[in-house]
Amino acid sequence: MAPPAESQIEAWTEAAVGGRWPGARVAAVTPLKGDASTRRFWRVALDASSGGAAPSTAIVVDLGPDDLPLYARALKLVPEPLAEPPWLTLQRFLIKIGAAVPGLYAADPPARMMLVEDVGELALFEAATRGNTADLYRLAATELLVFHLNGTQGLDRDCIAARVAYDARLFHWELEQFAEFGIATAAPGASRVEIAPELVELAARLGRYPRVLSHRDYHGHNLFVQMRMNHHDEPWLRVIDFQDALMAPAAQDLAVLLTTRDAARIITREIERRVLDYYYAALVRRGAAGLAFNDFMESYRLCVLQHALKVVGRFIVLEREGKSGYAVYIPYALAQARRMLAMAGDFPNLRAALGAG
Repeated sequence: MAPPAESQIEAWTEAAVGGRWPGARVAAVTPLKGDASTRRFWRVALDASSGGAAPSTAIVVDLGPDDLPLYARALKLVPEPLAEPPWLTLQRFLIKIGAAVPGLYAADPPARMMLVEDVGELALFEAATRGNTADLYRLAATELLVFHLNGTQGLDRDCIAARVAYDARLFHWELEQFAEFGIATAAPGASRVEIAPELVELAARLGRYPRVLSHRDYHGHNLFVQMRMNHHDEPWLRVIDFQDALMAPAAQDLAVLLTTRDAARIITREIERRVLDYYYAALVRRGAAGLAFNDFMESYRLCVLQHALKVVGRFIVLEREGKSGYAVYIPYALAQARRMLAMAGDFPNLRAALGAG
């Protein structure tokens, strides 16, 4: 399916805005930079002078050709076709449990288009570079508990997230790109044959942990800071890019939040530990700590290691496909992998290959 042309986007946007807010009109449509997916985004400025309650801006989303991410299609995790795009299913559910996700103004599944709330331009990562890093990331951990506790408790089998598990099979599927592409870059001359059993072991260990409703891509560029009016201008977070939510070990979201990409530029070891302690203490207060603290910390170590190895392979593939801008994050991911490997005596071949001591 060919993506819609700009003229089609503009026509659809005009119709959606007029249908949602009679009298309002589109003043400008500005393309936004996406990420690695095929989805496309535009910020729409609205002239609401005669449109009643229309907001000043909204976001237009082209969902692209696929409802499911590559791993779900490759492993055939969910039967297709789906009744509706997962974003719509999950947005309704997440609103119901009190998650701070964008509102939906208009949806046109046959056209693969949506008009949604604009949550602003201040990403958590950018805000944290200006100060109050620990406080902002504790705020992110608080919002994550809505997913992990409220979401897991309220989830029913009909929700697509309940039917997709971050299990040993999926963890290992992700690691195969590291085995195929990453090891040659990270450790030229290292033996893929020697590390292969350790990648299987890592995936198997992660697959045995209990699972919660996981955002899956919960990092500082998918969280946006807004100021809550009438609450002494205190910050709160809005969460985007939740359409691939699934069941996963709780530490997986924390690993992404605290270590992905170049998070190490702002997340010190002290901040990392403070956020992890804060999150675990919240579980204890709510009687939801399914793991002892040391077991929880071990699950975090393994999630960070798996995520770091995965993204090394993934970023190399993206660069080869012509999607530039990811290679800069590879040294950060390798540093996180070495840090996790150095904490214990397991995975000796990986430790030797990556020089982790």
